[in-house]
Parts: sequence; C-alpha cells; structure tokens
Amino acid sequence: MAKRPTWYKPDVQLSLRMFTTMLLLGALYTAFIVVLWYLGVNFILLLVIAAVILGVQLFFTDKIALFSMNAREVTPEEAPQLHALIDRLSAQANLPKPKVAIVNTNLPNAFATGRSKKHAVIAVTTGLLDRLNTQELEAVLAHELTHIINRDMVVMTIAMFLSMVASLIVNSFLWGAFYGGGRRDDRDGGGNAFVLVWLVAIVVYALSFVLIRTLSRYREYAADRGSALITGEPGNLASALMRIEGTIESGRIPDRDLRQAQGVSALMIMPLRGQSVMELFSTHPSLEHRVERLQRIQKQMEAPR
Repeated sequence: MAKRPTWYKPDVQLSLRMFTTMLLLGALYTAFIVVLWYLGVNFILLLVIAAVILGVQLFFTDKIALFSMNAREVTPEEAPQLHALIDRLSAQANLPKPKVAIVNTNLPNAFATGRSKKHAVIAVTTGLLDRLNTQELEAVLAHELTHIINRDMVVMTIAMFLSMVASLIVNSFLWGAFYGGGRRDDRDGGGNAFVLVWLVAIVVYALSFVLIRTLSRYREYAADRGSALITGEPGNLASALMRIEGTIESGRIPDRDLRQAQGVSALMIMPLRGQSVMELFSTHPSLEHRVERLQRIQKQMEAPR
C-alpha cells in the first residue's frame, strides 16, 4: 500500500482482537486434533477430504462466485469509468489491477474474490452503479481492494480448514461411515468413544463457527479502514454503506435478485439481511458499528497535529 498519511494511526485494539481470535481458533483446532488422536480416530482421510474441498474452493472461488451471480467480465471499452476508478485506486494502493466484472441486478452490492493479488476480481452490480455517486463508488471499490491486499480469501479459507473436518465428522456420524475403530474395539467402549467424538466435533464446529464469524467481522473493519486510508474520505464509505443497506432493507429488491446473491452474501460489502439482529453470528459488523468506526477515523484525520 502507498505511504500512510500522517493522520493515520493503526487500530491497536482491532489488531489485538484479530490476533486473539486467530490464537483461540488455533488453540481450539490443536485441542481438537489431540482429542481425535487420543480417541484413536483415523482422521487423516478427513484431513485429505477437507484439504481437497477447501483447495477447490480457494482455486475456483472466483469462477464459482462469478458464475453463481451471473457476472460478466467487462473491458475498459465496456465500462470506462469503472475501469478508470479501479486503475487509479490500484495504483494508489500499489496493487496489480484486478479483473473487473459487472452483475446485472438491481441489488446494490460489490465483492472481491480470487486466491491471490494476481488472480483477483472485483465485481459490482448495476444496482450499485446506478445508486452511488462517484465518491461513494470509489470508497466501495477501495474497500474491496483492501480485501485483496489483506489476502482475506486465503486467510478465511485457512481459518475454516479444521472447522470443515469437524463438520465432516458430524455429518459422517449421521452417515455411520467414518469411524473405523482404533485403540479400542466395539466390545470395549468403542460405541461410547464414537459418541464422544461426535459430541467433541459438534462443540468444535459450534465454537469455530462463532470464531470464524468474529474474524470475518474484523476483516470487514480492516477493509473499511483500508478504504479510508486509500481514499482519505471515510465519510464516503459510510454514506455508501447507509445507501446500500437502506435499499436492501427497503423491500424494493426483487426476491429473485436476493436469492441469486444469497450464495455469495458473505463476500459482499453488505450482507443481504438481518446483520444487526444477531451480530455475533454475522459475517459482517452492524451498519451502526461500521459507521461509528468510520466517524472515528474521520476525527483522527481532522485532529490538529
């Protein structure tokens, strides 16, 4: 990223919370592996299956997301203003220019995807282009560029790895297929160990679900800060977020468009519905908290130095 301006101060609390969340997730996963090993569960196959699933997800996430949203990559000739904005912001952020795609839907939103800076795509909807002014659109694009800079797709994929293993165990119990015995046979409490593994997997999955959602919300805060840093105008992002959520909550978006976007809601700059009701389980912070933090950054900029 370009040299930081003098007004910018790192959010130490946010960094500590993010670090603590990742530490807790690491401790949880370590304990999970130890318990599986102690109970004699052959979890190597599950690790391989989870690695394959997440590997496919990581390498093809851009194509999956674009396909599910029916997004179309556009050239500079087709969308000159959008390309010009991303050209300029990418240069300011010292980032290779990502591919640009447009989704033809009335839903105002945007998302970034791709496994690396060189394989990144930013997609925006026609609903977003129609509703935001240039400054607001610039702030949204800077938010998405920050996700690419911070490698959030890779970070979240790694964070979900053993959660996927726990999920496979929970589901395998229902299928009755995965437990092949180990240190104990069925006559010596193997059935009890089977149930114990299942219960442990449920607890790990539930706790990791909350921790991963918490980490996701912190990554959104970090992307908001990145947008403020790149554009120097945090108020524009706050304005864009309020306009986007206001439109989504207005009920004017056709159900067909909402259903189409449901699969990539976690990637979008604003989730589709209900983010403020159960923020603990949401991938995104509430609008109120995001605007509050952006206003705090605005005060940092305006403070005398």
